[in-house]
Amino acid sequence: MTLFAAIKREEQKLEKELGKLQSQLNGVRAAAKALGHSASTEIGAAKKRVLSAAARAKISKAAKKRWAKVKAGAKKAVS
Repeated sequence: MTLFAAIKREEQKLEKELGKLQSQLNGVRAAAKALGHSASTEIGAAKKRVLSAAARAKISKAAKKRWAKVKAGAKKAVS
């Protein structure tokens, strides 16, 4: 078996795999189209959740307050 024959055989396997994947992709696109235009836009549009600066500050303040309680409780338990 020559190197060229092995490359050709590998190419044929990849072409067959590509055909299978292409048909699956067409099926998914058809399903999205059947559900309507909104479904196709939802597939790729995952928006990142963003917190405002005020919300981040509020969360930070609450976390610091909780940790202060934990540390105060640990000091009492050690003493």
